[in-house]
Amino acid sequence: MKGFKSVGIEEVILFYALGVRHIDSLKYLIKDSVEPALIKQQNIIKKEGFNTTLEIAPGIPSEEIKRVAQEKNVSLIVVGSHGESAASHMLFRIGGVTSEVLHSHEKPFLLIRTKVTEVNGEKCVKPSCADFREKILYATDFSDTAHRAFVYVERIVEDGCKSVTLLHVQDKTKIDKHLKEKLDKFSRIDTERLEMRKNVLLEKGAVDVKIKIPYGNPTQEILNESKDGYTLIVMGSQGRGFINELFIGSVSHNVARSAEMSVLLIPALR
Repeated sequence: MKGFKSVGIEEVILFYALGVRHIDSLKYLIKDSVEPALIKQQNIIKKEGFNTTLEIAPGIPSEEIKRVAQEKNVSLIVVGSHGESAASHMLFRIGGVTSEVLHSHEKPFLLIRTKVTEVNGEKCVKPSCADFREKILYATDFSDTAHRAFVYVERIVEDGCKSVTLLHVQDKTKIDKHLKEKLDKFSRIDTERLEMRKNVLLEKGAVDVKIKIPYGNPTQEILNESKDGYTLIVMGSQGRGFINELFIGSVSHNVARSAEMSVLLIPALR
């Protein structure tokens, strides 16, 4: 749970949806089988210093997550996903829980990469890194939503993160056709923008802040950079191309599906 307080978390709702709203006998059977493990997790979270409540809902997971997020006015939705990348995880199948929440979330969304380990002969799930504040990759398209995401980077730095990379990808597919001759100008302007953000982070306590502006496919360039030892990717979702994202999937969603580390997505204001 290290790093959670840096994104404003004080209280945790440990949530589980049974997915069997209309089958009472099965609903209670499943509840009885999962509740002991959930109570155990609740106690672990409490020991980390978080006020923690447990809520078990009967309905469809994706619907129940959105309902509770709205009713409780949560500040962050956290979902764990194990494996090398979320793309191969069952929750990311078309219509899967994480996929549905990811494409409709109105609250900040943290996808935590996890790994299954065995302790004293008992399987347990742990985050892929002990502290996601270790090395942050912030990807921006300079939209208002990306700026909202940068505020979270500032908070994480204030909470102790020392290493951040500020990344903006010059989109090859958009520039190649008619704007190739202006690439140097674009990169110069964007470097100045990122320098201002770098100075903000240095003032807040960061020590190692790098600026990178690669030229290529945004999703692929972000994923390529993310392999350099990062513990968290932070970016806005539903940025400049919101309408297109509804049909083809946004860069942020594709990164969340394929990244091998945790991803924090900050949604657009609606």
